[in-house]
Amino acid sequence: MGSAGFFLICILHSIIALTCGALMMFYTKEIYVFGHGIEVATKLQGSTPHDQLLIQISESFSGLLLFAIGCLLFMVAFVKDQKFQSFFAKGCVLLHISVAVWRVYIGINLDDLAHDCLRQVVGDIVLALSWVFLLVYSWREKYD
Repeated sequence: MGSAGFFLICILHSIIALTCGALMMFYTKEIYVFGHGIEVATKLQGSTPHDQLLIQISESFSGLLLFAIGCLLFMVAFVKDQKFQSFFAKGCVLLHISVAVWRVYIGINLDDLAHDCLRQVVGDIVLALSWVFLLVYSWREKYD
């Protein structure tokens, strides 16, 4: 029997990934302005039409990947195997911590994005902690 917490966390993360992926695919410029401000958004969109097209295509594919991850999380939410849930949660913790470390080492070196790096690292750690809390909760259920 699977954990109800696993279902809820998977659905929550799925909604976040689906929403962010759709916004990245269709509203890239608006998301840049909302997240970074008008000045940085202008720099991030590229200076030549060729650069702008490449950046737009890259962002669209990144959004599509995030959307696909959201669909995958939605499907995984219905798996009832306790061992798989534990394995998947550990993998998600590792993934979120890896992204946070990557942001610290790479994101800080990008002048235009350095001021957003701390906020994004905190977000990655919060997402990882949601999976850690699930692992602690399932461990407590298992040994109580």
